[in-house]
Amino acid sequence: MTDKQNKRPTPPPTPPRGPIKRPGQKTPLPNYRRGPYTYIIVLVLFLLFYGIFQGFNKKDEITWSQFVKYVADANQIESIEIDETKITGKFRPNTPGRDPKAPLDFIVEYKQEWVPENYLLELVGKSGADVVEFAPQRIWLSLVIQILLPLLIVIAFFYFFFIRNLRSGAGGMLMSFGRSKHRLHGKDRVKVTFADVAGVEEAKDEVAEIIEFLKNPKRFQRLGGRIPRGVLLVGPPGCGKTLLAKAIAGQADVPFFSISGSDFVEMFVGVGASRVRDLFKQAKENSPCIIFLDEVDAIGRKRGAGFVGGGHDEREQTLNAILVEMDGFDTNDQVIVIAATNRADILDHALTRPGRFDRQIFVPLPDLKGRVDILKVHAKKVKLGPNANLERLARGTPMFSGADLAAIINEAALAATMANKDSIEMADLEEARDKVRWGRAKKSRVIDKKEKEITAYHEAGHTLVQSMLKDADPLHKVSIIPRGPMGGATFALPEKDRTIFTKRYCMALLQVCFGGRIAEEIFCDDISSGAQADIQQATNIAKQMVLSWGMSSELGLISYGPDTGLKDMMYLMPSEKEYSEKTAESIDAEVKKITDEARKKARELIEKNKDKLEQIAQALLKYETLDADDVKLILEGGSLTKPTVGDLLAAEQAKSQQSEPGKEQPEQSAN
Repeated sequence: MTDKQNKRPTPPPTPPRGPIKRPGQKTPLPNYRRGPYTYIIVLVLFLLFYGIFQGFNKKDEITWSQFVKYVADANQIESIEIDETKITGKFRPNTPGRDPKAPLDFIVEYKQEWVPENYLLELVGKSGADVVEFAPQRIWLSLVIQILLPLLIVIAFFYFFFIRNLRSGAGGMLMSFGRSKHRLHGKDRVKVTFADVAGVEEAKDEVAEIIEFLKNPKRFQRLGGRIPRGVLLVGPPGCGKTLLAKAIAGQADVPFFSISGSDFVEMFVGVGASRVRDLFKQAKENSPCIIFLDEVDAIGRKRGAGFVGGGHDEREQTLNAILVEMDGFDTNDQVIVIAATNRADILDHALTRPGRFDRQIFVPLPDLKGRVDILKVHAKKVKLGPNANLERLARGTPMFSGADLAAIINEAALAATMANKDSIEMADLEEARDKVRWGRAKKSRVIDKKEKEITAYHEAGHTLVQSMLKDADPLHKVSIIPRGPMGGATFALPEKDRTIFTKRYCMALLQVCFGGRIAEEIFCDDISSGAQADIQQATNIAKQMVLSWGMSSELGLISYGPDTGLKDMMYLMPSEKEYSEKTAESIDAEVKKITDEARKKARELIEKNKDKLEQIAQALLKYETLDADDVKLILEGGSLTKPTVGDLLAAEQAKSQQSEPGKEQPEQSAN
């Protein structure tokens, strides 16, 4: 044979199965067809329901002679139905000669040629029962009802539990457990951009290259560079981690898959891993896109010996699936995984190693400039008054997160609306700040006179020490109006954000904490439980100075505090002290030494300025709230002449009466 004869023609390429995916077209949902097993299940269910239905209609089969005997005895049969082949009826309860457990319904089969029609009607007529004579078409109706009723039940069950779920695209109730519960935000739905994110400028700069990669991946492939496959956003709650992830998707104009870590875990073993595979499969089909895993610590905890134990834990299987999927990415997948957590210390090292979440971006609490920018972003949605000073509000909100600042603007808008104001004033913003941090003011609470005096002297002690110590933060205002769990409060207004704490500043804080209790001892001749929070705060500061910050001359530069970095394999074990009992005694002695020294200095300061503290306390009893200017005026020897709360209420009432002269005249004539 020649070469041409040996050479067989090349068969045409086999067309791909299923619908052809066009560029830009989403992959259609899988078509769940009903196979032979589905019909077998339906048949079994039909037989089951039919058997149950027949069991409910069970009848006692009796002979013709027994029927004649029961009919002869009057008042033993309640009703009789006659058709061409059988007689059905119902016995009366407690019929003599019958088993009490036997069904009351009975059936008798007969043939018309055996029993004349007149004889049968005459026989049953003597029984005193209700007689119904069936027509031939009634027989077919009874059969149709017996067959159709269980059939309709089976059809309804099959529709609601199978067909309805299949149409929803979830694969049915039993098949939907392995489907991912993510929420897909398309390009047209993600409206958040970097203009909506403020206070995290460094984090925005760090994720800028991710946006550039999603927009122009060939720019990085030109030099062989590989973009990070996973980005881990770490920071305290409310700092904008989720908002930043949405802004990345909105800035890059790509789909955004959002899912929480707890959505992977179910009561069925293996469901979490199945959902992970389904999520990453859909993400690759919609690339370029972003997968956002919120609260990833729910499934990303360190693996090892714990109370749950075992290698077949559902959470560990889910984590293993995530590790495999992230390691299986190609450089051309264009799928970026962004995760957010505030517990990065407990994440498994296999999850945070290079190649998976190989970049960690810290999203901190905003500084002073960041708080101003965040307030300006949220203030665009409301109407501010001319005296609203966002810079002053930002100074008075140290350690506030972005969520707290958004809540302040919202609460201020609600308060101004309830007061029928045309715009939000500075007083509304400050009240909203105090409400978010300490709770709502309890202005209607009835306070005992003695308790009010103790609170006034207590807060006056804080105010005096806060105002006269140069190392303490400047005073903002003081109030004896109950707010949250506190009977009163003294508010400071830091001039700047503190990233470090000096020993002088810490000692000033301790003196401010003890100022309230010392004022109670000197002026009230008694002490109260109102200093509980102050004592706890002072103790925590003193312990930090001794244990962690090395501010004790006796113990030196040694850290005795707990290790914040949790050890592998032991993250569920309780922590133990790593120093001796003798060292513990020295620590207690140093903490007491520092607190005693601060208390002594605060007492000396108050003893020298008893008259000024008395004036501040009396002003608090009269006005209930004093700002920094009022306190400064008192300390300089002046006196307050502003109207009290009662004066303002009386003026408001008089103003309302003048606006309604028709109501004022009857009152004057009555007097």
